[in-house]
Amino acid sequence: MNIGHLRILMAVANHGSFSTAALNLGISQSAVSRAIAALEEELGVSLLTRGRFGARATLVGERILTHAREILQVRESMEQEVNLEKSLQGGRVRIASFRSVATHLLPPQIAQFSRLHPQIEVTLTEKDPTGVEQALLEGQADLGLVPLPRSSEDLETWEIARDEFVVLLPPTTQVIPERLTWKALSHYAYILYNYAECTSVVRSHWQKSGYLLKVAYEVKEDSTIVSMVSQGLGAAILPRLAALPIPDDVTVRSLPIPLERSIGVAVLPDVLYSPAVFSFLDLLRGTGRFAADPRG
Repeated sequence: MNIGHLRILMAVANHGSFSTAALNLGISQSAVSRAIAALEEELGVSLLTRGRFGARATLVGERILTHAREILQVRESMEQEVNLEKSLQGGRVRIASFRSVATHLLPPQIAQFSRLHPQIEVTLTEKDPTGVEQALLEGQADLGLVPLPRSSEDLETWEIARDEFVVLLPPTTQVIPERLTWKALSHYAYILYNYAECTSVVRSHWQKSGYLLKVAYEVKEDSTIVSMVSQGLGAAILPRLAALPIPDDVTVRSLPIPLERSIGVAVLPDVLYSPAVFSFLDLLRGTGRFAADPRG
Protein backbone atom coordinates (compact mmCIF):
# COMPACT_ATOMS: atom_id res chain seq x y z
CA MET A 1 0.00 0.00 0.00
CA ASN A 2 1.34 3.39 -1.04
CA ILE A 3 1.79 5.79 1.90
CA GLY A 4 1.39 8.72 -0.48
CA HIS A 5 -2.03 7.47 -1.54
CA LEU A 6 -3.12 7.34 2.10
CA ARG A 7 -1.97 10.91 2.63
CA ILE A 8 -3.98 12.03 -0.42
CA LEU A 9 -7.06 10.16 0.86
CA MET A 10 -6.72 11.93 4.21
CA ALA A 11 -6.37 15.30 2.51
CA VAL A 12 -9.48 14.80 0.35
CA ALA A 13 -11.51 13.64 3.34
CA ASN A 14 -10.33 16.55 5.48
CA HIS A 15 -11.00 19.21 2.86
CA GLY A 16 -14.07 17.56 1.28
CA SER A 17 -12.73 18.46 -2.15
CA PHE A 18 -10.34 16.99 -4.72
CA SER A 19 -9.28 20.42 -5.94
CA THR A 20 -8.66 21.86 -2.46
CA ALA A 21 -6.71 18.75 -1.46
CA ALA A 22 -4.59 19.07 -4.61
CA LEU A 23 -3.91 22.74 -3.86
CA ASN A 24 -2.80 22.00 -0.28
CA LEU A 25 -0.64 19.06 -1.36
CA GLY A 26 0.94 21.01 -4.19
CA ILE A 27 -0.04 18.48 -6.86
CA SER A 28 -2.50 18.45 -9.73
CA GLN A 29 -6.14 17.50 -9.31
CA SER A 30 -5.69 14.69 -11.82
CA ALA A 31 -2.87 13.26 -9.65
CA VAL A 32 -5.27 13.25 -6.70
CA SER A 33 -7.94 11.49 -8.74
CA ARG A 34 -5.46 8.85 -9.96
CA ALA A 35 -4.22 8.19 -6.42
CA ILE A 36 -7.76 7.70 -5.05
CA ALA A 37 -8.71 5.50 -8.00
CA ALA A 38 -5.59 3.37 -7.51
CA LEU A 39 -6.30 2.96 -3.78
CA GLU A 40 -9.94 2.01 -4.39
CA GLU A 41 -8.90 -0.50 -7.05
CA GLU A 42 -6.30 -2.02 -4.68
CA LEU A 43 -8.78 -2.34 -1.81
CA GLY A 44 -11.74 -3.28 -4.01
CA VAL A 45 -14.14 -0.82 -2.34
CA SER A 46 -15.40 2.71 -2.91
CA LEU A 47 -13.83 5.06 -0.39
CA LEU A 48 -15.36 8.40 -1.41
CA THR A 49 -18.62 9.65 -2.84
CA ARG A 50 -18.37 12.51 -5.31
CA GLY A 51 -21.18 14.97 -5.77
CA ARG A 52 -22.15 18.58 -6.11
CA PHE A 53 -21.35 19.15 -2.45
CA GLY A 54 -17.84 17.76 -2.77
CA ALA A 55 -16.22 14.49 -1.72
CA ARG A 56 -17.34 12.55 1.36
CA ALA A 57 -16.08 9.28 2.83
CA THR A 58 -18.30 6.24 2.43
CA LEU A 59 -19.06 4.07 5.48
CA VAL A 60 -16.17 1.72 4.67
CA GLY A 61 -14.14 4.78 3.74
CA GLU A 62 -14.57 6.13 7.29
CA ARG A 63 -13.25 2.88 8.73
CA ILE A 64 -10.33 2.89 6.30
CA LEU A 65 -9.55 6.49 7.24
CA THR A 66 -9.25 5.47 10.90
CA HIS A 67 -6.59 2.90 9.98
CA ALA A 68 -4.93 5.35 7.59
CA ARG A 69 -4.51 7.89 10.39
CA GLU A 70 -2.85 5.22 12.56
CA ILE A 71 -0.53 4.16 9.73
CA LEU A 72 0.50 7.75 9.04
CA GLN A 73 1.08 8.41 12.73
CA VAL A 74 3.33 5.34 12.96
CA ARG A 75 5.17 6.48 9.84
CA GLU A 76 5.68 9.93 11.39
CA SER A 77 7.03 8.36 14.59
CA MET A 78 9.44 6.27 12.53
CA GLU A 79 10.67 9.36 10.70
CA GLN A 80 11.20 11.15 14.03
CA GLU A 81 13.28 8.23 15.31
CA VAL A 82 15.39 8.27 12.16
CA ASN A 83 15.91 12.02 12.41
CA LEU A 84 16.97 11.67 16.05
CA GLU A 85 19.45 8.94 15.10
CA LYS A 86 20.89 11.16 12.37
CA SER A 87 21.37 14.02 14.81
CA LEU A 88 23.04 14.42 18.19
CA GLN A 89 19.64 14.78 19.88
CA GLY A 90 19.25 11.03 20.24
CA GLY A 91 20.59 7.66 19.17
CA ARG A 92 22.83 5.07 20.78
CA VAL A 93 26.53 4.29 21.07
CA ARG A 94 27.40 0.67 21.85
CA ILE A 95 30.89 0.14 23.25
CA ALA A 96 32.70 -3.13 23.91
CA SER A 97 35.93 -3.05 25.90
CA PHE A 98 38.32 -5.24 27.82
CA ARG A 99 38.03 -4.96 31.60
CA SER A 100 40.83 -2.65 32.73
CA VAL A 101 39.96 0.03 30.17
CA ALA A 102 36.23 -0.37 30.85
CA THR A 103 36.93 0.11 34.56
CA HIS A 104 39.46 2.93 34.61
CA LEU A 105 39.62 4.75 31.27
CA LEU A 106 36.09 4.82 29.85
CA PRO A 107 33.85 5.94 32.77
CA PRO A 108 35.05 9.59 32.86
CA GLN A 109 34.75 9.80 29.07
CA ILE A 110 31.25 8.34 29.09
CA ALA A 111 30.32 10.81 31.83
CA GLN A 112 31.68 13.74 29.80
CA PHE A 113 29.84 12.59 26.68
CA SER A 114 26.58 12.10 28.60
CA ARG A 115 26.78 15.61 30.04
CA LEU A 116 27.10 17.01 26.51
CA HIS A 117 24.50 14.71 24.94
CA PRO A 118 22.07 13.51 27.64
CA GLN A 119 19.61 12.15 25.07
CA ILE A 120 22.13 9.73 23.55
CA GLU A 121 22.15 6.25 25.09
CA VAL A 122 25.64 4.85 25.74
CA THR A 123 26.03 1.15 26.55
CA LEU A 124 29.22 -0.59 27.68
CA THR A 125 29.91 -4.32 27.54
CA GLU A 126 33.02 -5.96 29.02
CA LYS A 127 34.67 -8.70 26.97
CA ASP A 128 38.17 -10.04 26.45
CA PRO A 129 39.99 -8.52 23.42
CA THR A 130 38.97 -11.39 21.13
CA GLY A 131 35.36 -11.00 22.28
CA VAL A 132 35.51 -7.26 21.54
CA GLU A 133 36.62 -8.01 17.96
CA GLN A 134 33.82 -10.55 17.58
CA ALA A 135 31.23 -8.06 18.87
CA LEU A 136 32.34 -5.55 16.24
CA LEU A 137 32.34 -8.10 13.41
CA GLU A 138 28.87 -9.37 14.37
CA GLY A 139 27.41 -5.85 14.60
CA GLN A 140 26.84 -6.07 18.36
CA ALA A 141 29.06 -3.06 19.09
CA ASP A 142 29.85 0.21 17.30
CA LEU A 143 33.19 0.92 19.00
CA GLY A 144 35.68 -1.52 20.49
CA LEU A 145 38.54 -0.84 22.92
CA VAL A 146 41.37 -3.31 22.38
CA PRO A 147 45.12 -3.70 22.92
CA LEU A 148 47.10 -2.94 19.77
CA PRO A 149 48.17 -4.21 17.33
CA ARG A 150 45.37 -6.51 16.18
CA SER A 151 45.77 -9.29 13.64
CA SER A 152 42.33 -8.78 12.11
CA GLU A 153 42.40 -6.91 8.80
CA ASP A 154 38.66 -6.25 9.08
CA LEU A 155 39.10 -3.49 11.66
CA GLU A 156 40.29 0.09 11.48
CA THR A 157 42.12 1.14 14.65
CA TRP A 158 43.64 4.24 16.28
CA GLU A 159 45.84 4.42 19.34
CA ILE A 160 44.20 6.46 22.11
CA ALA A 161 46.39 5.68 25.15
CA ARG A 162 49.51 3.91 26.37
CA ASP A 163 49.72 1.84 29.54
CA GLU A 164 53.00 0.97 31.29
CA PHE A 165 53.70 -2.55 32.52
CA VAL A 166 54.73 -2.30 36.17
CA VAL A 167 56.26 -4.73 38.62
CA LEU A 168 54.21 -5.43 41.74
CA LEU A 169 56.34 -6.63 44.66
CA PRO A 170 54.99 -8.27 47.83
CA PRO A 171 55.07 -6.57 51.23
CA THR A 172 58.52 -6.38 52.84
CA THR A 173 60.30 -4.50 55.59
CA GLN A 174 63.30 -3.97 53.34
CA VAL A 175 63.86 -0.79 51.36
CA ILE A 176 63.41 -1.53 47.66
CA PRO A 177 65.46 0.63 45.27
CA GLU A 178 63.60 2.86 42.84
CA ARG A 179 65.48 1.28 39.95
CA LEU A 180 65.64 -2.51 39.84
CA THR A 181 67.87 -4.76 37.75
CA TRP A 182 66.82 -7.91 35.94
CA LYS A 183 69.02 -9.84 38.32
CA ALA A 184 67.18 -8.46 41.35
CA LEU A 185 63.79 -9.19 39.77
CA SER A 186 64.83 -12.74 38.88
CA HIS A 187 64.90 -13.63 42.60
CA TYR A 188 61.10 -13.43 42.76
CA ALA A 189 58.55 -16.02 41.69
CA TYR A 190 55.80 -14.48 39.57
CA ILE A 191 52.04 -14.69 39.33
CA LEU A 192 51.02 -14.38 35.68
CA TYR A 193 47.80 -14.24 33.70
CA ASN A 194 46.85 -17.55 32.15
CA TYR A 195 46.10 -17.39 28.42
CA ALA A 196 46.17 -13.59 28.32
CA GLU A 197 47.63 -11.57 25.44
CA CYS A 198 49.78 -9.44 27.70
CA THR A 199 51.40 -12.53 29.28
CA SER A 200 53.07 -13.44 26.00
CA VAL A 201 54.31 -9.83 25.75
CA VAL A 202 55.77 -10.04 29.25
CA ARG A 203 57.43 -13.41 28.60
CA SER A 204 58.97 -12.15 25.35
CA HIS A 205 60.23 -8.96 27.02
CA TRP A 206 61.69 -10.87 29.97
CA GLN A 207 63.42 -13.38 27.70
CA LYS A 208 65.67 -10.59 26.40
CA SER A 209 67.05 -10.13 29.92
CA GLY A 210 68.90 -13.44 29.89
CA TYR A 211 67.44 -14.45 33.26
CA LEU A 212 64.94 -17.21 34.03
CA LEU A 213 61.35 -16.11 34.68
CA LYS A 214 60.13 -18.21 37.61
CA VAL A 215 56.35 -18.69 37.55
CA ALA A 216 54.60 -19.64 40.77
CA TYR A 217 50.97 -19.31 39.67
CA GLU A 218 48.91 -18.65 36.55
CA VAL A 219 45.64 -16.87 37.36
CA LYS A 220 42.72 -15.68 35.25
CA GLU A 221 41.70 -12.44 37.01
CA ASP A 222 44.02 -9.45 37.44
CA SER A 223 42.36 -8.48 40.73
CA THR A 224 43.17 -11.95 42.08
CA ILE A 225 46.80 -11.54 41.02
CA VAL A 226 47.08 -8.22 42.88
CA SER A 227 45.49 -9.76 45.98
CA MET A 228 47.91 -12.69 45.87
CA VAL A 229 50.88 -10.30 45.63
CA SER A 230 49.52 -8.42 48.65
CA GLN A 231 49.44 -11.73 50.55
CA GLY A 232 53.12 -12.37 49.76
CA LEU A 233 52.52 -15.24 47.35
CA GLY A 234 54.73 -13.80 44.63
CA ALA A 235 55.42 -10.80 42.43
CA ALA A 236 53.59 -9.80 39.25
CA ILE A 237 54.07 -7.81 36.07
CA LEU A 238 50.86 -6.14 34.95
CA PRO A 239 49.72 -3.16 32.92
CA ARG A 240 49.14 -0.36 35.43
CA LEU A 241 45.45 -0.02 34.54
CA ALA A 242 44.95 -3.75 35.10
CA ALA A 243 46.65 -3.54 38.51
CA LEU A 244 44.47 -0.73 39.87
CA PRO A 245 43.56 -0.34 42.67
CA ILE A 246 46.96 -1.24 44.10
CA PRO A 247 47.07 -1.98 47.87
CA ASP A 248 49.29 0.28 49.97
CA ASP A 249 51.50 -2.62 51.07
CA VAL A 250 52.40 -3.56 47.48
CA THR A 251 55.50 -1.88 46.03
CA VAL A 252 55.27 -0.67 42.43
CA ARG A 253 58.34 -0.34 40.23
CA SER A 254 59.11 0.06 36.54
CA LEU A 255 60.85 -2.68 34.60
CA PRO A 256 64.60 -2.21 33.98
CA ILE A 257 63.73 -1.71 30.32
CA PRO A 258 60.33 -0.01 30.13
CA LEU A 259 57.46 -1.89 28.49
CA GLU A 260 54.15 -0.38 27.43
CA ARG A 261 51.02 -1.62 25.76
CA SER A 262 49.09 0.43 23.23
CA ILE A 263 45.35 0.83 23.77
CA GLY A 264 43.26 1.51 20.70
CA VAL A 265 39.72 2.09 19.54
CA ALA A 266 38.51 -0.10 16.70
CA VAL A 267 35.63 0.17 14.23
CA LEU A 268 34.51 -1.60 11.11
CA PRO A 269 35.62 0.44 8.08
CA ASP A 270 33.15 1.64 5.47
CA VAL A 271 30.18 1.48 7.87
CA LEU A 272 27.78 4.44 7.93
CA TYR A 273 27.71 5.06 11.67
CA SER A 274 25.39 7.60 13.27
CA PRO A 275 26.65 11.08 14.23
CA ALA A 276 26.49 9.93 17.87
CA VAL A 277 29.03 7.16 17.22
CA PHE A 278 31.34 9.48 15.28
CA SER A 279 31.12 12.06 18.07
CA PHE A 280 32.14 9.50 20.71
CA LEU A 281 34.96 8.37 18.42
CA ASP A 282 36.15 11.99 18.27
CA LEU A 283 36.08 12.09 22.08
CA LEU A 284 38.24 8.96 22.34
CA ARG A 285 40.68 10.16 19.69
CA GLY A 286 40.77 13.79 20.81
CA THR A 287 39.68 14.99 17.37
CA GLY A 288 36.88 17.19 16.02
CA ARG A 289 35.27 19.30 18.74
CA PHE A 290 37.38 17.41 21.31
CA ALA A 291 40.73 18.34 19.74
CA ALA A 292 43.14 20.06 22.10
CA ASP A 293 43.42 23.79 21.57
CA PRO A 294 47.00 24.42 20.31
CA ARG A 295 46.90 27.78 22.08
CA GLY A 296 46.45 25.93 25.37
